[in-house]
Amino acid sequence: MGKSGASLWQRLVKNISYCINGVWDDSRTLLKVRAIKIVNLSVRSFLNRDLQIRAGSLTYNTVLAVVPALAMLFAIARGFGFQNLLQNELFRYFPSQQRALETALTYVDNYLAQASQGVFIGIGLVLLLWTLLTLMSNVEDTFNHVWGITAKRSLRHKFTDYTAIMLLLPLLMLCSAGISIFMSDAVQHVFEGDLLTPVAHRLLSFTPTVIAWIVFTAAYYLVPNTRVNFKAALFAGVLCGTTFQMVQWFFVSGQVYVSKYNAIYGSFAFLPLLLVWLQLSWLITLSGVVLTYAWQNFDRFSYNDKVSDISQAYANDLAVAVLALAAKRFKTRQKPLTADELITAYDLPAPLANDVLARLQRAGMLTAINTDDAKQGVSYQPAFDPDDLTVNTALNALTTVGCANFIVKADTHFGDALKAIATLRQHQQQAVDDVTLLSIV
Repeated sequence: MGKSGASLWQRLVKNISYCINGVWDDSRTLLKVRAIKIVNLSVRSFLNRDLQIRAGSLTYNTVLAVVPALAMLFAIARGFGFQNLLQNELFRYFPSQQRALETALTYVDNYLAQASQGVFIGIGLVLLLWTLLTLMSNVEDTFNHVWGITAKRSLRHKFTDYTAIMLLLPLLMLCSAGISIFMSDAVQHVFEGDLLTPVAHRLLSFTPTVIAWIVFTAAYYLVPNTRVNFKAALFAGVLCGTTFQMVQWFFVSGQVYVSKYNAIYGSFAFLPLLLVWLQLSWLITLSGVVLTYAWQNFDRFSYNDKVSDISQAYANDLAVAVLALAAKRFKTRQKPLTADELITAYDLPAPLANDVLARLQRAGMLTAINTDDAKQGVSYQPAFDPDDLTVNTALNALTTVGCANFIVKADTHFGDALKAIATLRQHQQQAVDDVTLLSIV
């Protein structure tokens, strides 16, 4: 390899190293730096949160909810007289699977018949609602997992929000289909014989993509139980909505080429194809959640690698400083401290800020205050009178966070040394600089 080749290879290795690790130490606000940080955090978050496994879990939940969801969809469609329209749309999307769809619709008819008669009416409705609510709850939990949120919506909010979604979504879908048909007829009538007719039809054919953008953006903005930047949700919604439409187009187009597949699996050929499509759809959806999270939080992960290797002394010093800030705010009757404020106003990396607050809570120094609106975040205030807090007390409390004296045999072997160290810790006010390590063994 010549000098030019070696130099090119070194530059490539340097650039890769920068994109993987070095970018987090770069404090510049250039668009290129921001883009690399967003992509870096997106990939890390996707891999570290086992989203492929969670997509498989959501695929399983979706399969269980298919018949109840179709039952509710067709029940509402019957009420508005759109049952045939909905059925034709399904056949149009899956042209080679009419037999499987007819079987599925038979199950739906039987489900509705059993759920609306005699003793089954209560059990059927409860089962239907439970299946759909479970799916929605799992979706919310997965979104919150990506965002690192542990606080969940209350049961009351879950019931009201999910019920509204289940009732409004079928209506919006039917209205969308009706509007598309109406606009198509109107365009045909107004531009009949006009050169603008193909252009108008192409614009109408773009409507499903726009609807996908709206649905994905709304999901990324509303489902996580936290404040979400609308621009981040919109960017992820447009990107993932477009990708979803492309995957759906390939899936629908490929239906006409699966005759050999049908010869092997018969009417069951639709099931493995459906599972593949659902898995890909959930992977796209969760990728959008990760992208939204990365877009909104990439600037909170500066010095990411150094945070994971922080010294215990520096971590304790920062924790005491945070505790002092919370105590001052409490004493002067200011608003309690929040994690977002530590991250944005005091430039602490998000993982370090959350770890410091968690350690102070475990040490009994801070108390978390939950508000009615979980999206406002959790606030923190001192666990007792700030006048009784000292730096030494805080440091001692931080050093004792976690499990201790649980390794029985090791504690026995090092018994004398551990007792000597404990005695020295209890008398820190005395000068112990002359105490050597050899003297405690």
